[in-house]
Amino acid sequence: MQCYFDHVATTPLRPEVLEAMMPYFKEEFGNPLSIYPLGTNAREAVERAREQVAGLVNAKSTEIIFTSSGAEANNFALRGIAFARQHEGRHIIVSRMEHHSILNSARFLEKMGFTATYLPPDRHGLIDPEAVRKAITDETILISVIHASPEVGTIEPVREIAAIARERNITFHTDAVASVGNIPVDVKELGADLLSMSAHQFNGPKGAGALYLREGQRIIPLIFGGIQEGGRRAGTENVPAIVGMGRAAEIAKAELPHRVDGIRRLRDRLIEGIMKMEAVHFTGHPEQRLPGHASFCVEYIEGEGMLLMLAAKGIYVASGSACTSKALKSSPVLLSMGIPTHVAHGSVVFTLGADNTEEQIDYALEEFPQVIKRLRELSPFSKGWGDIEEGGTCIPKK
Repeated sequence: MQCYFDHVATTPLRPEVLEAMMPYFKEEFGNPLSIYPLGTNAREAVERAREQVAGLVNAKSTEIIFTSSGAEANNFALRGIAFARQHEGRHIIVSRMEHHSILNSARFLEKMGFTATYLPPDRHGLIDPEAVRKAITDETILISVIHASPEVGTIEPVREIAAIARERNITFHTDAVASVGNIPVDVKELGADLLSMSAHQFNGPKGAGALYLREGQRIIPLIFGGIQEGGRRAGTENVPAIVGMGRAAEIAKAELPHRVDGIRRLRDRLIEGIMKMEAVHFTGHPEQRLPGHASFCVEYIEGEGMLLMLAAKGIYVASGSACTSKALKSSPVLLSMGIPTHVAHGSVVFTLGADNTEEQIDYALEEFPQVIKRLRELSPFSKGWGDIEEGGTCIPKK
């Protein structure tokens, strides 16, 4: 049996999405800037997709800027706002729960003369809004806090943080790549000035992302060149991918109300089964989390070993984020939550989608304990350790 439990890395392309994209690879191949019919057809397709994406997050179509990915949208947001507002102040606030595209953008800005505050989460991965308030200075121009963590599934209190930012006339951005298309996201309800999203996280194509930019918000382009995207993002549009993102957004909006509950039931069944195992830690917030997300740390073994042995049985999962899982080092997100290094090395993340079934969950619950048992028999770290403390953390014998 093949079980794909890595939807946070990417999701399968919907057949309807591929069908919508195909004409723009072949007969409708025009450049959207061309004034003859091939060009105007492409331009109309891009604008239709813009309306579909806007509809998914309750924005105006004019507030959607297409990008190549969620990572580009994050870079665009941080660097674009920082440089646009640098004459008002040069301090930014981000959380330690962020994707590397946020953290590395913040570090880049520090090299450019900005200062950055990195806020730690609590043990569930939550950022305290009051900690954000206390970190604000007269120089603060931008706050960025992720909407939902792809590593531990925790959904952050971004509405409260956005309200704090608004009180002080500070621009607020949220990376919603893991949440848009998977849970209801409303930019007006959240109060975000900018919000990043990515098509391949909700059954759209890779190579298409978008940045919501609230009307009236000034930003400096990340890519200079032509007049595409209202002069804010140059480069000939990837029309097939944009069309695919629009169609995927339309489908996600229609299906979300009934899809979320089914995925959550499967997730809870998986969590209940895995937590019966010894020395396994559940990570992230127990309730305030993505509906298809189940993340754990398994003691005495490495995440890579779990991934390889599970893959041999047709079970595909992740260890840490997709951008860092090959680095063979502890996840900075898990460490920031206070999880010990030796425990964080055993990270394993199951993320479910609409295509998963109860039979797949049962198969995973049958095979996963056997994989862990075998890896612990092979692991030198499982020898010579003492009793397990309350909560599952092991301590060495003296």
